[in-house]
Amino acid sequence: MMLVGDDMVRQAETNEAAITAGNTITFVADSGMILTSSVAMPILSDGWQAFSLFVQNISAGGWAWMGVAVHLLLTIFMIVRILSTQRNTGIAIAWLVLLFAIPFVSIIAYLLVGEPFLGKSYKSRNAQAQRMLKGLAKHEAIQLAKVDDTLPERYQGVSRIGTYDTGFGVYDEHQMQLLTSADIMFDTLIKDINQAHSLIVMEFYIIYPKGRVQQVFQALIAAAKRGVECQILADSVGSFSFFSDAWHTRLITAGIIIHQSLPVGLFKTLFKRTDLRNHRKIVVIDDDIGYTGSFNLVDPEFFKQDKDVGQWIDLMMRIKSDKSVSVVTALTAVSVTDIGAESSRNLKLLGKRIEAIINTYTRKLYHPKPAINDVNDKATGYLARQISSFHLSSEYGREFKANNQTLTLTPDPEQVVGEKTTESQSPQALQALKEQALDYMRPLANLKPVSNVLAQLIPSAPRITEHVIYHTLLTIFHRADHGIQITTPYFVPDEALLAALTTAAKRGVEVTLILPKKVDSFLVQHASQSSYSILMEAGVKIALFKGGLLHAKTVVVDDDYCLFGTVNMDMRSFYLNMEVSLALYSSQIVEQVKACQQAYLTQCEMLDLVRWNTRPRYKQLFDSGIRLFSPLL
Repeated sequence: MMLVGDDMVRQAETNEAAITAGNTITFVADSGMILTSSVAMPILSDGWQAFSLFVQNISAGGWAWMGVAVHLLLTIFMIVRILSTQRNTGIAIAWLVLLFAIPFVSIIAYLLVGEPFLGKSYKSRNAQAQRMLKGLAKHEAIQLAKVDDTLPERYQGVSRIGTYDTGFGVYDEHQMQLLTSADIMFDTLIKDINQAHSLIVMEFYIIYPKGRVQQVFQALIAAAKRGVECQILADSVGSFSFFSDAWHTRLITAGIIIHQSLPVGLFKTLFKRTDLRNHRKIVVIDDDIGYTGSFNLVDPEFFKQDKDVGQWIDLMMRIKSDKSVSVVTALTAVSVTDIGAESSRNLKLLGKRIEAIINTYTRKLYHPKPAINDVNDKATGYLARQISSFHLSSEYGREFKANNQTLTLTPDPEQVVGEKTTESQSPQALQALKEQALDYMRPLANLKPVSNVLAQLIPSAPRITEHVIYHTLLTIFHRADHGIQITTPYFVPDEALLAALTTAAKRGVEVTLILPKKVDSFLVQHASQSSYSILMEAGVKIALFKGGLLHAKTVVVDDDYCLFGTVNMDMRSFYLNMEVSLALYSSQIVEQVKACQQAYLTQCEMLDLVRWNTRPRYKQLFDSGIRLFSPLL
């Protein structure tokens, strides 16, 4: 009730309390409601004037003390937050150092990228997609966590780490072919695409639409015209140039369904970390062929040639299996889950597809005919095949013999043996370098498919199956008996990994790191160098590859175990990125991977501890300073 003028005055006399202030009348009714007149300036205006006067009277020193108080409160809050959420001690310490070194900037940085959180919605959809696929597997009595009886006892424990975190067991009877050059990878992939009958699924961190990648696109368009369902999932940051390229539109127009993985945006930054990326490289074709490894869908002759690191050197594994459940079905399960988690629509379509498939599901995973012309029908076809794939069960197995058949590689004459060619080099010098490169690459091209391979797929993702690769690596390093050989482009270990490698070397295990001499990250380069002395003092051998950016990610232990895939030896791969690794338990395929490592060693310069320690003191100090922040790289 609001009264003005004489009516208000008369009403005020009948109330228990009345207050007058200047031209403004305030009184309290019997009900307890406060009533005011609007005859003059509101009290709020007086309050604002008082606050303004208070602010004007604060001295510079007063503002400084207020800033200190705010900073202190924010710092205490952030310390509590970091200590309560960061499980890795190194990461926690690095953030605390930043917090005190650059206070306000580090607070903003931590809020944006400090915690490995993909977002509640994404994580929920991912969990729902996995439950759907597991439910289908249970309905068909498929054992996902099966471990082959022939798996050597010494590796049964480490295999259980992967099974516990991912639900995928160890499966047998795979035929695997190690692809060792970009040309061979493109040739093999395009051939398989041209022979596809029902489904092609691709999941890549980087798709760079130049060079021979365009031949892959043309093969996909032709496949779509034949009625093959084609779907692509590409990381929105890593494949930024692809999404803004004309080929993106051409592929969609041809009926190929394309999804952005983990899309970024200013609004999204408020709810999830935008630097968590999908670093997986997966291709699935029909029911029986799969690919995974370090190879992005890029032509190394065109990709990042302005970085002065040479061409990227990658490995890819082609996997074939006629079994109803295998590593191939595991790869499709991972991809279908990733697509289903990208949106509620994708997840809904996955559910409908599973419901439709249950009644027609057979031991040979059923794939209904897709409606490829419906460009807007996101994930329908792909997810169908993927659902079937979530059931793994394969094992380790058998040995293989390398074939001596000669294959021809054609390296870029402008980039051979890792040395940058200059205009002053003669044609004879170029030819000599080219022949030298052919000598180094020729043995790698002779590798023939290996049968009866035991293998296990180990996908990892932050807050979903995090730490599984990290724990697997620590376990196999500590169990190694006579040899550990690693190739990785980015080597930024934490204390536990350093201790595992140095302890192994001190036990008499021959530990060799094969790293690129130059990488495309300044900070990673120096963080990596900070650990060289510690490693070499313990007896670890460090070889720096001069033939380009060695991008292959392989770990060979005791000549009968290998981790092969997308994971770098750094905290980003272990804790932040979505990755996928292949654990190989058959000695003959492991021998092939090691043969590649040995070939890389022929193009390396070996570090010498004495010479390394004679570097200028300021360089050593700089590396050590960068090392403080290595858990964040």
